[in-house]
This record gives sequence, C-alpha cells and structure tokens, in this order.
Amino acid sequence: MPIEPARPASKPGLRTLWRGCAMIGVLGALAGCSGAAPILTCEPGGGITPDCRFQNPEDLVASPAGGFILVSQFGDLAGGRAGSLVAYDPDSGAIEPLFPHTGNLSADAGEAVADPASQVGGWGDVNCAPPPSESFSPHGIDIERLDDGTHALYVINHGGRESIEMFEVVEQDARVRLTWRGCVIAPAHGYFNDLVVLRNGDFWVSQMFPRDANVIWTALRMQFSGYSPGYAYHWTPAAGFTRMAGTDVKFANGVEKSADERYLYLNSYFGNEVVKIDTQTGARTGSASVSSPDNLAWSPTGELLVASHHASIADSLGCQGLEAGSCGFRFQVVAIDPDTLATRVLLDHEGPPMGAATVALPFGDQIYLGTFAGDRIARVSAALLQPTP
Repeated sequence: MPIEPARPASKPGLRTLWRGCAMIGVLGALAGCSGAAPILTCEPGGGITPDCRFQNPEDLVASPAGGFILVSQFGDLAGGRAGSLVAYDPDSGAIEPLFPHTGNLSADAGEAVADPASQVGGWGDVNCAPPPSESFSPHGIDIERLDDGTHALYVINHGGRESIEMFEVVEQDARVRLTWRGCVIAPAHGYFNDLVVLRNGDFWVSQMFPRDANVIWTALRMQFSGYSPGYAYHWTPAAGFTRMAGTDVKFANGVEKSADERYLYLNSYFGNEVVKIDTQTGARTGSASVSSPDNLAWSPTGELLVASHHASIADSLGCQGLEAGSCGFRFQVVAIDPDTLATRVLLDHEGPPMGAATVALPFGDQIYLGTFAGDRIARVSAALLQPTP
C-alpha cells in the first residue's frame, strides 16, 4: 500500500507533501486537482480480465488446498473505513464472506468468538480480546502451515486498534472457514503494512514509520535525506516485538521469507529496492532495484514476484479520492531471483482494465492482481507474462 508513488520531474516538495497527505486521506488543499480519470469499465483487455466486485483487494493469498483466493478488502490506514476478509473462487466466481460474517455469527461461520474459553490453548497474546468486527480493517495478510499441521492466516488490522489478528483456516467440502484464534496488539508507535508467518507461530512484520509521527515531515525526510524510519519486527510469545537488525528502510512495505526461514525479503517503498537480510546475523546480503515495490509473492518457479508502482502525481491524486472503478496508474510485475537478486520485468501495464496493482499472486497457471484503490481483482493471461530481455 503506497503513500503516494508519484515521481514527477518537477515540484518535488509538492510531490512529497502529497505523499504524506494521501497517507492519512487528506485531500483538502488540492481537492481541485484531479488526476487521470478512474477506469470505470469492466471489460477484459490486453490479456487482463477483471472481476469488479471487490473493495480495495489489497492483498491476496491462496487457501490451504488451493481452491480459493483469500482476499484482504482494505478499508484505510487510519481505520476510519471498515473492510473484510472474503474467499474468492475464480472458477465459479463465488465470493464468500469470511470475517466479519454477514450471516449467523459463530466461530464456524468466521465470526470472532467472545467467550474467553475459546482462547484456551490459543495463539498470540492470551490477554488479547477479539477484534471489533464492525470496524475491522485488514491490510497485509499471510497464510502458513504451522508445525502442528494447522493452517494459520495472520492479518494486519487498522480498525479499532492496530493489531495482528490470527485465524485458523480450514478448507473442506468446497468451503473455507475461519476461526479466530487470538491476536497481538501493536507497540505504542506501531504502524504495520505486511507480515509473514513463521512455522512455529511467530511472525515478522513491516513497520512503515511511527504511527504518531508528523506524516508530511517524515515523508520529506525520507525523500530528501537518508532518513529510514521503517524496519521489521520479529514477534515471539516470550519476547514480544523485537526490532530486527539490518532492516532499516525508507517506508517498509511488503515482506517475504526464504523456505528455510533464514532470510527476510523487505520492500523499501521510498528506497526503490527490495533488500535481503540474513536474520541470523542481521547482515544485508544484497538488494534488488525496483521502483516503489509493494507486496511480494513466491512464484511456482522459485522467483519472488513484486508489484512495482510507476505513476505521475495527477494519476496518484486521482486514486486517493476514488469512489468507483479502478485506479489507472502504471505498474509492473517484476520477478526477482532470490539468490542473485537479478530482476526481470514480466508485465508492464497502464490503463484499462486495471492499474495500481499491489500484489501479483500465482494461482493455478495464471497470476491474479489486487489493488489498494479500486473495485477489482484481475487475472493475467500466462501468454502476457513474458520476461523482458
């Protein structure tokens, strides 16, 4: 999720001001400035097929058995707009609410369980109460098969509180069910973006910058100096949140882990790079140059796929006030070799039927795109995903 990824050739002060304003949804001073018109049509084009029935589907993961895409329908960073988790079946087109659930409210249906007994043997902080479902606002999500065989979905929540919400995922009888199992409240200045679940139940999470910071001044410092207030935390039940060595970046965004859980891949959105950190030593082992990298996902061939933003200030301003359709600014899907950190551009797209992609999820033999500003998920034809020389 970007603050504002514009990179115009002039007026750098105005550009950075708007990065800060967009972060907290403030558009008043330049309300008369409209960017590119949103994409209001929902017709396939250029090898991309949209499904326009979503609310800001910012992050996507595959369900345990691979039958569904689990979707984080983003509200906003300030927690002022609610969102939800849903399960999407690309084959049938069915969309099923997972949390909050709109039908019968029970653990099996996906609603948080208020009975304290439901937390016995649970996850996270045993003193953490279920989330306020009416204000729930998910952001980054991750799913993992834990050492005990259960599947865990961890969710960054900005609604009502800054927290990590933990769900057990069961996929059976052609359905996905969530049971809320616990949570962890963020530290006092916590302001999270994305996370990755470790097999023992711990997690790594990206801290964008201090929640109580002056956003505009922070953005100016990131843009014009070496100021790097973003980093990653490691959370464990015993120690809580511990800042991870070697992770200082300019606006920490997407995160991923290596298969052996030794290396952390961390996106520096303002730094225009994906950095690789050895979590055993805290040393950076390299970086990949990528324009405004958002979320990361593993491909079946063992490459990291990152959604990369390229936008003018007009385009980005148009996205902030979006009320219908999709943001249209240019994005790329970039493949990164996890060992050499060499990059290949697989997709470079601007305009209909979708823009501003935040994640590129391999699912089946295709890739699905989500966005922080828009009403659609888009399927990309495999033939379109050709690496550049």
